[in-house]
Amino acid sequence: MNVTIIGTGYVGLTTGVALAFLGHDVTCVDKNPTIVKSLQEDKLTIHEDGLDELLRKAKPRIQFSTDIPKLSGRGVVLIAVGTPTKQNGDADLQYVDAAAQEVAQCISPGAELVIVNKSTVPIGSAKHVEGIVHRSLAARDVEASVWVASNPEFLAEGTAVHDSLYPDRIVIGADHPTAVGMLRQMYAPLLEQTFEPPVAAPRPERYPLPPLITTTATSAEMTKYAANSFLATKISFINEFAGLAERVGADITEVARAIGLDNRIGGRFLSAGIGWGGSCFGKDTRAIVTTAKTYDYPMQIVESAIDVNMRQRLHIIERLQQHLKVLRGTTIGLLGLAFKGNTDDLRDAPALTLIEHLSERGAVIRVHDPIAMESAQKFYPDLPVEYCEDVGCLSLGCDALIVVTDWQEYKQLPLAEIKERMRGDLILDARNLLNAESVQKQGFTYAGIGR
Repeated sequence: MNVTIIGTGYVGLTTGVALAFLGHDVTCVDKNPTIVKSLQEDKLTIHEDGLDELLRKAKPRIQFSTDIPKLSGRGVVLIAVGTPTKQNGDADLQYVDAAAQEVAQCISPGAELVIVNKSTVPIGSAKHVEGIVHRSLAARDVEASVWVASNPEFLAEGTAVHDSLYPDRIVIGADHPTAVGMLRQMYAPLLEQTFEPPVAAPRPERYPLPPLITTTATSAEMTKYAANSFLATKISFINEFAGLAERVGADITEVARAIGLDNRIGGRFLSAGIGWGGSCFGKDTRAIVTTAKTYDYPMQIVESAIDVNMRQRLHIIERLQQHLKVLRGTTIGLLGLAFKGNTDDLRDAPALTLIEHLSERGAVIRVHDPIAMESAQKFYPDLPVEYCEDVGCLSLGCDALIVVTDWQEYKQLPLAEIKERMRGDLILDARNLLNAESVQKQGFTYAGIGR
């Protein structure tokens, strides 16, 4: 099929490359000429495991442009632009609106198109976009068959290629059977798993064919918010119990394992630590709370999840202060900047909150991240930190190290070398990533979360 994707962020680019890999003819559109030029030169603009291999294999069927192509015949248009948070917590639809208006201007007479809201958008956005498109077509006196559908993404940064090729489910919200049929056709290689897996993302053993869930646009839109709110709440839940575990002398890692073995609960998203960040959980939980308020319906559990998450970040500062007593004049090393491992994304990263509060308290801050330091320097040029190229450089003269991001390489820290270089002996493991006994054997004071 002919597929046009508006936006080349994590969702748009990964989805576009995956669809081209599966055999569709894909045009990815972005307003930023620098991004488009890089992609045209096969230089990825995001860090995502396996995406480079997929792009190489998809190259004959994908192109990148700053302009939306002429939309004629049968095809699908995916809107995957940003929906930043407004001051009131709601999602800002200005980029979605602009994309819908531009798409409408490019529709040719007689076209049969499904326009898909791939971005996470407020409930009711499918009808909103449909109105924009149909009003534009009427003003141009163009007759075309255009349907608007909701098709939420469930990609996790760091595993987005795997999630694109082996989804847990595909959700389509549309009122017209033709729209459902066209999207079913687009996703057929995934639903039937008829493609040869790439080396970087092998098909999981005993992977079942993913279900296709068809529903209304409104239910599909709510599904995305419900999923992210539930996962955010699950993390906040275990972090709240971690706080109690510290007070009563329990080990939250053992508690989480024990309850996670219950099939009704499951072990994923039960890792206590510094809390959640990134572009989705914070934005989506605030947006659904704001939406609910317009209907005079308080979302008390989701609101509490948000509060607990912010408290967890500040708890790390409190734990540090408990050990060091006075932070002014200390040197603190942060292991990790990205909001989680295997990505360079710093949006709503807990590290940024730590840096803000440590700086306010007069600490000198040194940072290391395997991937995200370039992004930090680019998007946060005024961060009051010293960037270090390796962990040995980072640890020199530090009073404490904080494990902020769950990069796997931090599991194998050169502890003996670090101990010689540090001024203090505290390792605050805000991800419960390290083996406490191994750290203590090297003469460190180890502090985990809920342990």
